Amino acid sequence: MSNNDRYKQELEKGETIQLEEAGAIEEPLKPGIKLPSQHADIYHEAIQRYPDDSHINPDDEKRLKRKLDRRIIPLLGICYFFYYVDKTTLSYAAIFGIKTDLHLGKQDYSWLSSIFYFGWLAWAIPSNLIMQRSPPAYYLGANIFFWGVFLMAQAASKNFAAIAALRVISGAAEAIADPAFMLITSMYYTRAEQPSRISCWYAFNGIGVAGGGLIGYGIGNIKGALASWRYEFLIVGAACSAWAICLLIYLPNSPATFRGFSHEEKLLMIARMRKNQTGIENRKIKWSQVREAFTDYKTYMFCFLGFIGNIPNGGISNFSTLVIQGLGFDTLHTALLGIPQGVFVVIWIGAGALINDRLPKNSRTLVCALFMLPTISGALGFLLAPKDAYVGRLICFYLTGSYQCSFVLSLSLITSNTGGQSKKMLVSAMIWFGACVGNIVGPFFFKSEQAPKYSLGIGAILVCNILEFLLFFAFRFAFMYENRKKKLALERASAEGTGEAGERDLNQTAFADLTDKENPHFEYVY
Repeated sequence: MSNNDRYKQELEKGETIQLEEAGAIEEPLKPGIKLPSQHADIYHEAIQRYPDDSHINPDDEKRLKRKLDRRIIPLLGICYFFYYVDKTTLSYAAIFGIKTDLHLGKQDYSWLSSIFYFGWLAWAIPSNLIMQRSPPAYYLGANIFFWGVFLMAQAASKNFAAIAALRVISGAAEAIADPAFMLITSMYYTRAEQPSRISCWYAFNGIGVAGGGLIGYGIGNIKGALASWRYEFLIVGAACSAWAICLLIYLPNSPATFRGFSHEEKLLMIARMRKNQTGIENRKIKWSQVREAFTDYKTYMFCFLGFIGNIPNGGISNFSTLVIQGLGFDTLHTALLGIPQGVFVVIWIGAGALINDRLPKNSRTLVCALFMLPTISGALGFLLAPKDAYVGRLICFYLTGSYQCSFVLSLSLITSNTGGQSKKMLVSAMIWFGACVGNIVGPFFFKSEQAPKYSLGIGAILVCNILEFLLFFAFRFAFMYENRKKKLALERASAEGTGEAGERDLNQTAFADLTDKENPHFEYVY
């Protein structure tokens, strides 16, 4: 029986849509409307106060968005800053003597770069399912706190085995960070707003690259009892744990319990999410959505995107300092030259968000493809430029960072095009599952015997960038194809006299925790 037929039968009986495993409750609001079992009263009140989007005052919504931006984006962004500074700690430790102090062999450093992601890989999917059962902000904050603790512990490492074990545990603690950021963004922002907001907190990635350069420069000048690379782990780890406490206090778990917002603001916060048609919160795992996630071909496209998008990241984040140092710069100048690399990342991401906001609807995949071109050109130029063209090769290396813009916009394709809480959690986990594999593989393309040009590493970046460029067009056609299928199904149901359900109030499906496939009102954006 089709979804529309099932909805039609239930509406004729005056019943709600029965998805009992979602933990939703029936409310005497309208036949067919279902609300989350948690905080049902405020969801009920929000729908009554704002029965459709025409009842929302645009000025009130703008004020609410500005307040949300002030309360959410800095919390996520600063956390992402530390998130990327953490990624570069090993890179800067490499130029401050960790290889010598820990007696690392030729491939040991590459293994330290990759082994972090084995912990992440093993814990990515279980951690996402645990987060669905938990208050998301508390779960994220706790993981970030322990991530900082394990980072500090790496400063005490005496050999490869000790630091390798700690990096595996750190990877597991960090596995929830990106999916949690994506979930929180999707809970408070509409699909049209998500690309720019994800870009805002992800841009702190670039600030982290630049900040890593400043921190690296400062640590390089510390003349203390410990090796300077040990101070780096201690300082960055302590800062991560301290910021985790801020997340635990200030980051919201639900629109219904967001401290600092009035009751009226919370009602508006909930009502404006109706247009997303992806649900907001549900803490019960729906196994039907788990099955759908793993049988949906788009899940594996996202996983592949994570893989090819992070082979370059795995190499650049851990070998960027060595590449720059190989161009003839000393240790401290290498640290300083990491700053423009981060600034370029911020510029790329900001430009992409700005361009996407000003283009017509369904331009995201085209903008993603557009920003792959500079990174392809940069990798090609770095490979082909003469060995003594130091400035030219450095500029080409900086250009390779534009892929970050494409990847961050592609994250909004998940938050905007995946309905159902359990399915959303798993699809988010799968892109980062692929990212883990890419980050594990990436460093091994940078062979120490190929320094300073690292031809194989830069060549791998080039191949992955071309594949990613093509994949964005595959996503575009896939979403267009799915929209056509939905449109034809509704037209067929209408011709057969069973299409009335497709015209139901959007309230009936907005908060019902339906997947993108189950929801007849869902439209894919691309």
